Amino acid sequence: MTVAASEAISNLPDGTPLEPIGFEALSGWREDDHAAALKVFQVSCKVRHDRAAALRPGRADTEAASGFIEICARALGLTESLSAIKARQFFENHFTPYRVSPSPAGLLTGYFEPELDGAKQKDDRFTVPLYARPQDLVSINDGNRPDQFPKELDAARQTAKGLVPHFDRPAIEDGALSGKGLELVYLADPVDAFFAHIQGSLTVRLRDDSVIRLGFAGKSGHSYTSIGRLMREDGLFDERTVGAEEIKAWLRANPEAARHYMRQNRSFIFFQANDELETSLGPVGGEGVQLTAGRSLAIDTSLHAYGTLIWVSAYLPLGAKGETRAFRRLMIAQDTGSAIVGPARADIFFGSGADAGEVAGRVQHPPEDFVVLLPKPGKDG
Repeated sequence: MTVAASEAISNLPDGTPLEPIGFEALSGWREDDHAAALKVFQVSCKVRHDRAAALRPGRADTEAASGFIEICARALGLTESLSAIKARQFFENHFTPYRVSPSPAGLLTGYFEPELDGAKQKDDRFTVPLYARPQDLVSINDGNRPDQFPKELDAARQTAKGLVPHFDRPAIEDGALSGKGLELVYLADPVDAFFAHIQGSLTVRLRDDSVIRLGFAGKSGHSYTSIGRLMREDGLFDERTVGAEEIKAWLRANPEAARHYMRQNRSFIFFQANDELETSLGPVGGEGVQLTAGRSLAIDTSLHAYGTLIWVSAYLPLGAKGETRAFRRLMIAQDTGSAIVGPARADIFFGSGADAGEVAGRVQHPPEDFVVLLPKPGKDG
């Protein structure tokens, strides 16, 4: 038996089948650490309880989140840490699993928080700037989109004559923002800077060994273009699942061609300093909370609300030498990204630093199972 998406969660595309299943159908469900999942779920619940604004708002939040309010209140009302078994029972008592059957098939990728050397002042080594959000940057949605404004743009530049498209990557690299005091730090490698934009956050270690954590503060509004896809289309890589490290190595070895490919991705990210963050957690995700390695998931927020529980089952190259292992875990939707588009498309946050980056760069695999947990009838208050 399947149900139409609109009958269960209003934001999935019409015709996307959702199959209600039992928890016993989830391979590995009973073996997961549900206490760890509940702790991360409570973080999302607190944001909803406090009515805090998301860093990167999603359309699904306004339409699909109401069913979580009562459950979140109950989760936050738990006065003591629950065992893994008690936490599992909490989820089973309040949610029904729905298997997402997308067309085409879903895709899992990985991301991480890079740690790079940098400087606050430009010098002979550190020449590539990361910029703060310009004051004239305005987020665009259906409520404030001017007539005739390009539908594919989700940000604009405020001018005396009104809103116009903001500068894209080529324009910014050619100096459109130079001299405006927006340079936060400088990196040494344009490839590192480009991938920091893709990740949306990073830690920068300065010459005096102090560190600055930078997180997402906005984007130029132009659509994301995968340079990996472009390079495959041009015959530079044969494998569909070529990893980020292979792409980085090719770009560094071919700087002129690298500049051409990177400029095809017109999307440009702006950053902000996040030095007050908890050091044991990751950067701030789109929901406005710090991410948890192995539990936080970036999803398409036009389809799934922040805080949604998603069971992910897949075989991923997680071994020390890339050996494939089973990954079966209850994840919490706490982030999003320009490349995350589709009902079973998700990005797994693997943590911070080079080791996390090595693992994240290998992951480009279809899920074995992609299941959203939706409130049981009568559990939405």
